Amino acid sequence: MVSNEVGIVIGSWGSYNECNERALGSKWICLNDYEDWEDIEEELKKQGFELDGLDEELFVQDTDNLPTNYINWDYTHPKQIFEVLKKSGVLDDEYKFEKMEIYCDVLGFEEWWTLVDDKEDDWDDGIYLYPGYSWYDLGYYFLHEVDCCQVPDYLDNYIDYERYGEELKYDHFYEYDNGIVEIRR
Repeated sequence: MVSNEVGIVIGSWGSYNECNERALGSKWICLNDYEDWEDIEEELKKQGFELDGLDEELFVQDTDNLPTNYINWDYTHPKQIFEVLKKSGVLDDEYKFEKMEIYCDVLGFEEWWTLVDDKEDDWDDGIYLYPGYSWYDLGYYFLHEVDCCQVPDYLDNYIDYERYGEELKYDHFYEYDNGIVEIRR
């Protein structure tokens, strides 16, 4: 079962540079629990952040359950992360979250972010998962189930289904940890 809970720790450049008691950042904040950025700001104020003063420059200090492929968060405002996750629908939909994880695994978080900026909640249109599939399974599926040709059973031993499936790599198919994903952009 996929869990789509995303947590972050928010840091402040002001408190970090001052080396005060909050230099290590906020408590873990589960982004799924908030409807808008103002609610998160209220939580930060409860934790002692001075958002109109010392702590006005925020950054993402740490993340949990967010596939980011080694992004340096130091120059990313947490509001940007929250808003792209909210706009994409992944905080409310586990299947969209799974698609995001796989997309980020094969093409990267920054490319996913750009996709969400362009298509918003419809970013996952054209993304199809084939969980548990190998290249052999994909080739067999397309020749027997999808393509218009009918392959007689007696020819199965002569067809290299794996090679046919691998040929689909060049047509928007990618391998991920648990199967194959098709990404049509």
